[in-house]
Amino acid sequence: MRAFAELLDRLSLTGSRNAKLTLVRDYLAGAPDPDRGWALAALTGDLSFNAAKPAFIRKAVEERMDPTLFRWSYDYVGDLAETVALVWPSRPGANREPELSEVVSALRGASRSEIQRLIEGWLDAMETTGRWALLKLMTGGLRVGVSSRLAKQAAADLGGVEIAEVEEVWHALHPPYEDLFAWLEGRSDRPSANSPGRFRPVMLAQAIDEAVDFAKLDPADYAAEWKWDGIRVQAVNEAGVRRLYTRNGDDISRTFPDVLEALEFDGAIDGELLVMRDGVLASFADLQQRLNRKSVDAKLLMNFPAAIRAYDLLSEAGEDTRVLPFAARRQRLEVFVGRLKTRRIDLSPMQSFETWTDLADLRHAPPPGDPQVAEGLMLKRWDSIYEAGRPKGPWFKWKRDPFLIDAVLMYAQRGHGKRSSFYSDYTFGVWTQAEDGVRALTPVGKAYFGFTDEELKQIDKFVRDNTVDRYGPVRAVRADIHHGLVFEVAFEGLQRSTRHKSGVAMRFPRISRIRWDKPAGEADELTSLERMLEQMEER
Repeated sequence: MRAFAELLDRLSLTGSRNAKLTLVRDYLAGAPDPDRGWALAALTGDLSFNAAKPAFIRKAVEERMDPTLFRWSYDYVGDLAETVALVWPSRPGANREPELSEVVSALRGASRSEIQRLIEGWLDAMETTGRWALLKLMTGGLRVGVSSRLAKQAAADLGGVEIAEVEEVWHALHPPYEDLFAWLEGRSDRPSANSPGRFRPVMLAQAIDEAVDFAKLDPADYAAEWKWDGIRVQAVNEAGVRRLYTRNGDDISRTFPDVLEALEFDGAIDGELLVMRDGVLASFADLQQRLNRKSVDAKLLMNFPAAIRAYDLLSEAGEDTRVLPFAARRQRLEVFVGRLKTRRIDLSPMQSFETWTDLADLRHAPPPGDPQVAEGLMLKRWDSIYEAGRPKGPWFKWKRDPFLIDAVLMYAQRGHGKRSSFYSDYTFGVWTQAEDGVRALTPVGKAYFGFTDEELKQIDKFVRDNTVDRYGPVRAVRADIHHGLVFEVAFEGLQRSTRHKSGVAMRFPRISRIRWDKPAGEADELTSLERMLEQMEER
């Protein structure tokens, strides 16, 4: 457990991607089986413990120290694992520090009644860093800046193979991945990827640089289609095994039984998951009603019917079609979808153009119906094979320009991981006019990125210097017409929302600029957002 704790600690303090990659690879090379396999599962998000809940951790620490003092400490630090690791009052006579595999084995087999006893014993036997790593492992909130793909890249580097080879077999493997390491270290053959219903690593697009890329690309080499505003999915039916995956390989089949039922084919398609009513696409807000649910009821299925708009054909009747050029795959996809007798799967139509100017005009002319169902355009080389990852050149995405407003910082909360000591999560608002003529701020969104580390320190100081109230971990910041911090906020769309007091919800808001120069009273009003929304709906 100590080596894993040191790995997490160093990862949390390392900003460089390459340095993180080296740390994970070296750990995998030096750690024994099965510890390194469990560590890889934790880093890729494939390890969870149903019985280990944060409530058990809080209960354990509140039995060892004054609960009020702990809550104050937690409020100050902002991270449960870090707080408990620092304040835990150990008792003498604890057993030896456990190995990672021992912890995993115990947690996987423990009942809820046993969890607190296990937590107390392990925390007594560990130092601060070990406690922090243990609690991060238990709660699944590692937040050390390592994505699932980076962890797989480290494993690939260990064996000197391409990451696509690891991703190809990943869904046929199970933690602690001893067969994977045997292959990577040359002790056995590559594990078979031929598992019915398996996930195929997705191909991703690069953001296009209009000033550079268009000058060196020939429009005749590319196909164009809308970039639909849903979530990228892969729908598979092989040997009777039906699966629906996100672009990261997460299995969401149980959440979308209506889509799963419609997979009456033999193969795998790549597409966009959307809510569709009688062939008309709904906004992303409707799709959000279906996402991240453990179960769905009949009312939800009826009110928010899900469907797939197909982009690509990855497999058909046992044939791997990814090696074919896009032009051939597209032709086969049209026939494939045309044979399906369901309204839950349709085809993403190609958009004709001859010049980049034509394409620019198309980008500013959203598809019929709600213009917010398309985020922009996709460009795909007609001769491109389907490659895992984000290769340079074959595919580009050209998203529409973001919308901009000036909003005032209203509330702030500490972040997680490296940001746990800073107020880095911000709620911002715009002005409304009350009946008595008094202007007031109403929240319209939240953002936690779009600024540099140096700017974060400046905003954090502003929050601390201008805090006027506290609500648990949240700080209310002074914000009136005479005083406040203005953010220029960029966002990709608006939709009506009954859940928000303002009546509108932003899509992907981020801090574009910090307007230290702008008086708070000159920030935008809610009517500006309402006009934006009306214009979007009229287009």
